[in-house]
Amino acid sequence: MKKLLNASTWRPFAASSLLFVLLPVSALAEEAPAAPQIEAKAWILMDYNSGKVLTESNADQRLDPASLTKMMTSYVVGQALKSGKIHEDDMVTIGQDAWATGNPKLKGSSLMFLKPGDRIPVSELNKGIVIQSGNDACIAMADYVAGSQDSFIGLMNNYAKSFGLQNTHFMTVHGLDADGQYSTARDMAIIGQRLIRDVPEEYALNKEKEFTFNNIKQMNRNRLLWSSNLKVDGIKTGHTSGAGNNLVSSATDGDMRLISVVLGAETDAIRFRESEKLLTWGFRFYDTVTPIKADKPFAQQRVWFGDRQEVNLGVEKDASITVPKGQMNNLKASYTLTSPQLEAPLKKNQVVGTIDFQLDGKTVDQRPLVVMEDVQEGGFIGRIWDFIVMKFDSLFGKWFN
Repeated sequence: MKKLLNASTWRPFAASSLLFVLLPVSALAEEAPAAPQIEAKAWILMDYNSGKVLTESNADQRLDPASLTKMMTSYVVGQALKSGKIHEDDMVTIGQDAWATGNPKLKGSSLMFLKPGDRIPVSELNKGIVIQSGNDACIAMADYVAGSQDSFIGLMNNYAKSFGLQNTHFMTVHGLDADGQYSTARDMAIIGQRLIRDVPEEYALNKEKEFTFNNIKQMNRNRLLWSSNLKVDGIKTGHTSGAGNNLVSSATDGDMRLISVVLGAETDAIRFRESEKLLTWGFRFYDTVTPIKADKPFAQQRVWFGDRQEVNLGVEKDASITVPKGQMNNLKASYTLTSPQLEAPLKKNQVVGTIDFQLDGKTVDQRPLVVMEDVQEGGFIGRIWDFIVMKFDSLFGKWFN
């Protein structure tokens, strides 16, 4: 990263001051063609690392998620495992409500084929949910994790709210048709992003192509796992008469990961074809770069009234940016401070401004600019001296510029 101007030599910035930085140079730029048209009610393609949406249509239309619901079911289970509330070798006693023969709602649906009274390890029930899309396994795990399906659904909806999702509401733990249950392509992409990021061990189950339980082998319904063109490692299929054919997919190409969502396709074949089309287009015509790392300073800035004169500024989380392929040589970054000067005390990760990423003079993304370490108030004499210097600078500094 080559700095055109050294921030540590500047006077205190005004709120409109900018620091420009050239970012890594890539290959010759090529024009990204228009996104492909998709045969579905709604769709979206999102970069996992940056969160940038590359293309979308009807992405906020509320639709029936069907078995995509199990992504949130899996997330709740993954969080329970991660926190130690449950363990993979815990034995779960299967209740009557998870028995397809005794539960008319489950007849004819995707099943693990559980029987009441069976004692099954959490690890196997979890695979039954993720790999086999077992509706009975969802019920059994919901009862074990939260005591009842209703309580588990409450956890699912609470997580949806914590993600900031405005158009998602769950009424079941498995996704079978239910009045008042809905989600969107955008919300499902975000749930997929959180599943991958927050509970990676849980997400890793999605790439397993088959699972055998009670001598019954079932294949993972996500046929893109067998694609020779893409490195797909998840996430979930969904189908009901009300929802049509849904698919959330995620694939990687080097350090880049994309998440596609296709909702309401007319046939099973169409959802796979259109998802592959979206992912292929995204990888072919876009790049993801991380020009600013969370552990590396982006700039230094003068601090007034503190126990030090300068502080490192940067980002709390790695700043990944998605740009058209070949455009990284044109990418610039700048920052703007919220206030004209930084004054102690300052806390680590305190937001003090905004980093703008620009292509051809247009902002393509932004990240919060944060303080990278605590700055305490300085001593009495130091603060008095800073006050005098600040006043002198504000009155006469322009004479020396």
